[in-house]
Amino acid sequence: MPRPDGWDDDPAALLGGDVPFRPLSIVELLDASIGGIRRDPRFVLGLSALISTVVQVAGSVAAYSFIGRDARGDVTPDVLLRSVGGQFLLTAVGLVLSAFGVLVLAGALAPYFGRALLGRPPDRRLSWRAARRRPGPLLALALLIMGMVLAALLLPAAPLVAALAVEAHPAVIVVAGLIGLPLGIALTVWLYPKVVLAPPALVLERTGVRAALGRSRALARRSWGRTFWTLAVTALVTAFMGFLALRIPFLLVQLIFFRNATGGVPLLLGLAVDTLGRIVAWSVMLPFDAGVIALLYLDQRMRREGLDLDLRTRPRPADEALDAGGDADPFAVRTAGRPS
Repeated sequence: MPRPDGWDDDPAALLGGDVPFRPLSIVELLDASIGGIRRDPRFVLGLSALISTVVQVAGSVAAYSFIGRDARGDVTPDVLLRSVGGQFLLTAVGLVLSAFGVLVLAGALAPYFGRALLGRPPDRRLSWRAARRRPGPLLALALLIMGMVLAALLLPAAPLVAALAVEAHPAVIVVAGLIGLPLGIALTVWLYPKVVLAPPALVLERTGVRAALGRSRALARRSWGRTFWTLAVTALVTAFMGFLALRIPFLLVQLIFFRNATGGVPLLLGLAVDTLGRIVAWSVMLPFDAGVIALLYLDQRMRREGLDLDLRTRPRPADEALDAGGDADPFAVRTAGRPS
């Protein structure tokens, strides 16, 4: 079958690149995300390192402020409990900030992965220009998604917090915990796959925050299970690489040189090594997570709307058409192509 003018006549050039131009399996999504990063690692990892540095340095400053002072004092049971509670809180805050960074990066890298899908060479200028036109809505959308997810997680636990605050009967506390915590986790697991595709939709379709959330819910409809399992596998890879493999050298340095640091310069140096390890780990893993989300969005559009077939029938778009602007935008949604 003859191909439209301007497209590569070799099908292998489309089906054998970093991002196959067809609906993807879960394994192909993960591999395509890594392949996309390899196309221009300086651009992708540089943008990720910027976000990771801001998040991890802020977390380290908070850790030193709230835990470092206690670490210099006597290790009494009361201080130990406060330190463990503070560390848990800081870890939770760090994970929330990292998840926020993943959502922002998923929107920012969506034009980059869109170019990879269409077999175009990486172009930092066009990818960056497409993303930076939507910074305000993208940040607002990421904040809204995190607020929705945290509300789904924490609101069912409100009775447990209230019972603890008033020192209720232990049986009441146990019942509130057994009901509230699993319910919060279940609501979070149910909600996140429905809204996670919104950042790429906002940037590539040049839509608003509310419309992007609607698009995400529509694309995830009848595909919740596949989206969930893709995100779950991605989270396992991220946990192993981000918390273990990439941080082992830095943890060994901390263990050998700063194991007994209790204050002053040694404590600061140990915290600096830990911060550097987290920056390196998350700088590598954030674009992987963000790439999977961006590719999930593109994959759902191919599955639900036949995006790949639609683009194969058009003349190959010029580079400017991938700049998320103008009527020639290849990812613009046609009315007839919206999922039902």
